[in-house]
Amino acid sequence: MNLSELRDEVGAGRIDTVLLAVADMQGRLQGKRLAARYFLEEVAEHAAEGCSYLLAVDVDMNTVAGYAMSSWDQGYGDFVMRPDLSTLRRVPWQEGTAMLMADLVWEDGTDVTPSPRQVLLGQLARLRERGWRAFVGTELEFVVYADTYEDAWRRAYRDLTPANLYNVDYSLLGTARVEPLLRRIRLGMEGAGMYVESAKGECNLGQHEIAFRFTEATATCDNHVIYKNGAKEIAAQEGMSLTFMAKPNQREGNSCHIHLSLRTPEGEPVMAGDGPHGLSETGRRFIAGQLACLREMTLMHAPNINSYKRYVQGSFAPTAVKWGVDNRTCAMRLVGHGPSLRIENRVPGGDVNPYLAVAAMIAAGLHGVENGLELEEAFTGNAYSSDAETVPHTLRDALELWEGSKVAREAFGEDVVAHYANNARVELTAFEAAVTDWELFRGFERM
Repeated sequence: MNLSELRDEVGAGRIDTVLLAVADMQGRLQGKRLAARYFLEEVAEHAAEGCSYLLAVDVDMNTVAGYAMSSWDQGYGDFVMRPDLSTLRRVPWQEGTAMLMADLVWEDGTDVTPSPRQVLLGQLARLRERGWRAFVGTELEFVVYADTYEDAWRRAYRDLTPANLYNVDYSLLGTARVEPLLRRIRLGMEGAGMYVESAKGECNLGQHEIAFRFTEATATCDNHVIYKNGAKEIAAQEGMSLTFMAKPNQREGNSCHIHLSLRTPEGEPVMAGDGPHGLSETGRRFIAGQLACLREMTLMHAPNINSYKRYVQGSFAPTAVKWGVDNRTCAMRLVGHGPSLRIENRVPGGDVNPYLAVAAMIAAGLHGVENGLELEEAFTGNAYSSDAETVPHTLRDALELWEGSKVAREAFGEDVVAHYANNARVELTAFEAAVTDWELFRGFERM
């Protein structure tokens, strides 16, 4: 939808509300519900404001210390939410509603550099200097429950009823049980301007995936966060719930495989060529950069305590820092042929912030290209049993690697590295202070 079409819809009384949204550190949508008339008369041209604490709180929206850009000492002032009119779209699952994404800038017009969308835009600008564009697809898995979100909360997320009681991976019979919900989500996202490809069952009980066609990197990430938010809203409307947690239980976790390729402005592939496995020299070096930087960039792919519970051998979640041709045991999987040739990063889980993960992949790839890194031989066989380096085992390990990364500092800047390091420390401090069910069951009586 463009601005003229929105004016027509508002004038006809079909749209009365406009959501102005930003993606926070966790990849969640935050923002304001604006009266459509006010948006058209004031915000579309002049922007809106939001409290800077949106990028300086924990998951529970508690203010926490350690962020340079926002604190009590600085008075928790505003930043500017500048609408990106190219992202304007309908929200079919909410009556009379449209929405669009915003970029965050300070009052003087400079970027709020730790903002996830600005982190990605910065890396895309580096690609443009070389005449390249990034195309991305993200594959989000989720687990569906028959319980409402409110019931799940009141029951402390225990004894929930999954929408499927057995493994429905690729099962048309099993997925039909949840098709009314999946169809509503697919049609809703189509109505919001996304290109839906398919839906399929996955391995965990009640686990499913809806796939979308790849597109330019920023659009994919915008679509990703809107879809994730919208899927939860639609599930709630149906009296159900779904989770994108990386590891919601002891069975298979929720992944978010990220596919990335490079093209010229004319659409010619950059990574494809006449080398081994159909790769160009640039493609080989770009993948070599992924391997060289994966461990120190893992914080951008696995941002939470729970993220690291996915990395279990033989689980289809990667542990080995290896690449292979159509090899799902490797962290990096080469897929496609010719113009469709691309790298699939299998490290991120469903809890990933897509802007940060894609930015990290671009930064790593450019490191490989700029330093002429040579790509090791493609791994064949079971990478789980290899002697390769592994992805970090814990958030603390990933934090240490991130803070020590020269590549991250050069690509993103000291402020961004410090900002997301502090976010990880906040999560670690909160977790270490918590008394868990695991501790109670082991220690209440028997210790």
